[in-house]
Amino acid sequence: MAPKKAKKKTTESGSNVFSMFEQSQIQEFKEAFTIMDQNRDGFIDKGDLRDTYAALGRLNVGNDELDEMMKEAPGPINFTIFLAMFGEKLKGTDPEETILNAFKIFDPEGKGVLRGEEIKYHLMSQADKFTEDEVNQMFTNFPLDVAGNLDYKNLCYIITHGEEKEQE
Repeated sequence: MAPKKAKKKTTESGSNVFSMFEQSQIQEFKEAFTIMDQNRDGFIDKGDLRDTYAALGRLNVGNDELDEMMKEAPGPINFTIFLAMFGEKLKGTDPEETILNAFKIFDPEGKGVLRGEEIKYHLMSQADKFTEDEVNQMFTNFPLDVAGNLDYKNLCYIITHGEEKEQE
């Protein structure tokens, strides 16, 4: 009876990982996994990470940095582990609509952008106050447009989907 229980638990934990995502998201993760699994052995290892970075144009990735990335996984990184790691990173992220509604409070005209200086002020003066370095890091990752505005609709999309929306 005990082995049956253990098997059931394994099945449940595996299915929970897949139930965290929609089928289309799982397919996107599978494509990303396949691209990163450079040697096509079904696992992402340190060599695969180095090759992936090289394919993206970053040739000087240090062994320490790669080792730190590999330590984030509980063991060899197959697709299920890869999916679980993304699930863990994304856990706690509010739905896109919730994040958009929070930004809309500062955008009563519904333009989809906020003045960079205004959002900086609010982030540094209210609730969980950001430091200037944290605000600057955010603006580095999500640059203001030429008019000094933050496109919060695109920011919300990236936060919840992990990539920019394709231009239609």
